[in-house]
Amino acid sequence: MINDTIKIIESTINESTTISDERKQELLGLVMQLKNEIDNMDDSQQEQAGSIASFAESSVREAVKSEKDNELLEHSLKGLSLSVRRFEVSHPTLMGIINNIGQVLNNQGI
Repeated sequence: MINDTIKIIESTINESTTISDERKQELLGLVMQLKNEIDNMDDSQQEQAGSIASFAESSVREAVKSEKDNELLEHSLKGLSLSVRRFEVSHPTLMGIINNIGQVLNNQGI
């Protein structure tokens, strides 16, 4: 399930016409880091990781729309942040990756 969500995120980024090629590569690199971090989690944390991946997918999907709904994007990003908080101590790298994804989207003017 998580890997399917990651593939959807990658597809959404690749197919976007609103993100520069440079930002696409940056986001795809961050998504790969996210995938690697999630893959290293214990089985007991995989369900929560699925939530993180789903919010990441939602955030990227909203961010790359040509006509963005800022309220939905903000909701998705807040959900992503909340779902990651419990991993701050045990998975500090994950929080850093999520913050970097948000920063890249923000720098894109999203």
